[in-house]
Amino acid sequence: MFKKILPAAVAVLFASLATADESDIRKAMEAKLGTKVESVNKSGYLGLYEVYADGNIFYTDEKMTAFLVNAQLIDGKNMKNVTEERMRKLTAIKFSELPLERAIKQVRGDGKRVLATFEDPNCGYCKRLAKDLLKLENVTIYTFLYPILSEDSVRKSKQIWCAADRSKAWNDWMVDGKAPPAKDDCDTSAIGRNQEYGRKLNITGTPTLFFSDGERVPGAVPVARIEQKLSQGK
Repeated sequence: MFKKILPAAVAVLFASLATADESDIRKAMEAKLGTKVESVNKSGYLGLYEVYADGNIFYTDEKMTAFLVNAQLIDGKNMKNVTEERMRKLTAIKFSELPLERAIKQVRGDGKRVLATFEDPNCGYCKRLAKDLLKLENVTIYTFLYPILSEDSVRKSKQIWCAADRSKAWNDWMVDGKAPPAKDDCDTSAIGRNQEYGRKLNITGTPTLFFSDGERVPGAVPVARIEQKLSQGK
């Protein structure tokens, strides 16, 4: 969305406010960009304000004379990526609010550690992740079928959901390349509801992982990092 609206916004700029606070900036940004601004906060660096909207962070000064888009704000003292840390907090969810009844549930060992993933059955990174997740022990994994790549992804998701053993059908396909059963005439409303829910969470790519503390991690991250995060959440 920003790719379409930011060039015009930057060209026109904001010249109307001599000074501004968070409320002023929020109202002006929403009016200019035509989208809801989730939050505006002082970044603590260079007098910049952090603006969070549509799942993105960008920065502006109090007069809103310019924007920093797709920028990574780095703390000069400790070289900490401030933007990355803020994104983790801003995109976090309440794990307890996930509609787990619409996910494929796999329990290994005592199942005490929990992880939720949103995945497309035709996503290559998801297939790599599926193989890595087999290495985890004492974990419960909730896999939300989230077909966003193609109509075939929707069809395969429905076939996996309609399988007598969903976990087996999922792993057979993702790990071994064995096609799921052709049956897809059961109640597959969960697939459409997952798509709607994922859009609400602004999940634009697969896989996307959520840990018990609500932290969101996009992409097929190394299994060592997943193991580390799961151990921290014990």
